[in-house]
Amino acid sequence: MTGEPYDAEIVDAVAVLGEPRVIERPRARGMLAPMVVQTAAVAGASMVAGATAVALARRGKTKRLQRRSKATAPVLASRSFLIDVHMLGDRR
Repeated sequence: MTGEPYDAEIVDAVAVLGEPRVIERPRARGMLAPMVVQTAAVAGASMVAGATAVALARRGKTKRLQRRSKATAPVLASRSFLIDVHMLGDRR
């Protein structure tokens, strides 16, 4: 900007009202609207995919536990430790 004034449009901001009218809903003509069908299909497919993922995760976990229990000795006790490791550089 060079500091020169610029032309600006002055607006009164007065609302222009039209005549009221009734808005009708579109009719489905004997079958469900396409958006409803698409939404139902996506919801159903998502539910099936989620159930399949849960079933596969449970199946894999039980098989993994069965394999591990045959290969190792029984666990008598278990403890968890939180380990924080810091790699330090040279002091210069």
